[in-house]
Amino acid sequence: MDRSAEFGRWKAQSLSKADLSRKGSVDEDAVDVVELLNSREEFFTTSSCAGRILLLDGSTNGSGVQKQHCCWLLVTHKPCAKNDVMAALKGATSDAVLKFEPFILHVQCRTLQDARTLAVRSTHGLEVPLTHKGKLMVTEEYIEFLLTIANQKMEENKRRIGRFYTCLQHAVKRETISNSHSKIKEKNNPLCTRKNRRNQGKAHDPSTTEDNGRELEADGLEISAALFLGDD
Repeated sequence: MDRSAEFGRWKAQSLSKADLSRKGSVDEDAVDVVELLNSREEFFTTSSCAGRILLLDGSTNGSGVQKQHCCWLLVTHKPCAKNDVMAALKGATSDAVLKFEPFILHVQCRTLQDARTLAVRSTHGLEVPLTHKGKLMVTEEYIEFLLTIANQKMEENKRRIGRFYTCLQHAVKRETISNSHSKIKEKNNPLCTRKNRRNQGKAHDPSTTEDNGRELEADGLEISAALFLGDD
């Protein structure tokens, strides 16, 4: 079966499904990136979050890792005020944690070469416990200090999304020009056609480690690019 056609059908099915996120739609600051990727035949997005500040309440598993079924006391994709956190903490009955999570984007890619276009790196988060068994363990002054940091990270995160979007635009433009030149060469030179087919075969091979593409600079953003393998 033609992998490109199979990828196209899989993409259409995925994008036609209802948005199952809590918000039910793509975050405003992530819309441009998501729409650009989904407009390309070699990519489609499966989930995203533009970045958020949230307050979770739930016991840990003993190693400090939050259990899956915890209570969301507060979540915002905008700068957060201390009064909002203090009001939300009144509902804490267990171990409440204040978190900042940067832009997260999961992308399915048609080939290995397409996946190499995206970088994967994340160093911009924040996670601080505030209560234990429902008891507040820090001062309001410290919470205000944490929110100053979290809000600064939110603003920086927004700037990084903008830079990533600009880099992505340039990357897909280069790829479009490169593909156009390759097709012209293939049309005029049968030997070039056979060579490109061999190179495409290497790009489909997950064991290929030679990096012939350019990565986008996505410092502080979590961009997960998964390779489409299809059904054999």
